[in-house]
Amino acid sequence: MAAILKVIGGSEAMQAAIYLVHSCQHLNKPLEVIAKAFGPSYAALAVETTKLEYIQRQARSADAKAQLLDDPAAQTENVRKMLLAFSRDLRVVMLRLASRLQTLRHYAATRQAAPLALAHESLHVFAPLANRLGIWQIKWEMEDLAFRFLEPDTYKQIAQLLHEKRIEREGFMEALRAQLQRELNQNNIAALVQGRPKHIYSIVKKMRGKSLDFEQVFDIRALRVIAADVKGCYAALGFVHSRFTPVEGEFDDYIAKPKTNGYQSLHTVVRDEEGRAVEIQIRTQAMHDHAEHGVAAHWAYKEAGTKGYSGVSANSEYDAKIAVLRQLLAWERDLSAPAAARAREANQGLFEDRIYVLTPDAAIVELPQGATAVDFAYSVHTSLGHRCRAHALTAPWCR
Repeated sequence: MAAILKVIGGSEAMQAAIYLVHSCQHLNKPLEVIAKAFGPSYAALAVETTKLEYIQRQARSADAKAQLLDDPAAQTENVRKMLLAFSRDLRVVMLRLASRLQTLRHYAATRQAAPLALAHESLHVFAPLANRLGIWQIKWEMEDLAFRFLEPDTYKQIAQLLHEKRIEREGFMEALRAQLQRELNQNNIAALVQGRPKHIYSIVKKMRGKSLDFEQVFDIRALRVIAADVKGCYAALGFVHSRFTPVEGEFDDYIAKPKTNGYQSLHTVVRDEEGRAVEIQIRTQAMHDHAEHGVAAHWAYKEAGTKGYSGVSANSEYDAKIAVLRQLLAWERDLSAPAAARAREANQGLFEDRIYVLTPDAAIVELPQGATAVDFAYSVHTSLGHRCRAHALTAPWCR
């Protein structure tokens, strides 16, 4: 887990905290013992992470059947538990992602079958969480590992298809990579061209979503261009489109219009002289670092600085935390929308009975739908509620 955090930019302090998390189960009073030895901040992190892990383990056992049936209620309740824990200590996000990825790696390395409920939760809750925070490096690996356990036959089939023409494909791609980098530089466009790894789950999703055969999936052959700046990105795009034949309808400008998780890049698909399709992504080094590691790697509380997130400047710990939580809350709303629609059809009112409010300390407070500011004040502290109620009763606009 420490190695995973290091790769995505977690600080040494964050990596060290993992050992404290795993010590909790061996301590009678973990909060007190860890606080005395390492301080209250690490104690709170260890205890919150341990609590969430326990809750999720219990939920998997109780709702395994519901989760495997793609029950939105089970998934959304899981997400809600995560959100509430994250609001108390944002570092829990990083630790839970690292922990889950390591668990999947363990099952794969030891050739054991992972529990289906755990694999399903990884694919439909943890991987989307990594995606929402822009941590693509964890997202891709977690998706492939989870899919390997959920659909082993399909996984092996696609892996075999990739392997069968691997030598031929890699030879072609290396020649194209070297050629494109040379020609870009010759045209005064400073750029580094790299190969891009193939992810089995993304290939399967495209095959199923667009009813394609394996050879029709564009990103089986893919390159990535790292340009010096944004101007260089568009210059590289212009050259690529003049040098090769663009495939109609296969261009996306995520630089001008970034994805909701802050991801930026130019995506295009072109064909060479022999008609072979190649997907090309073009971005700056900063965009690439963000895409691989995500901003959550910079957000172990006071590591936020002024990096910002999804267009939001993070000038303080509070701003950084609020920006992340807004993204997580938006993700929860996206996830719960289908469940809410089904519930309305069944006249159950599911998921329409709660709202979330952020406190001045950027903690999430869960309240019933229709709650007022006075209800929120009481949820923070009774004395605050009393003062707020007294003010509301005497205010002219409340009479």
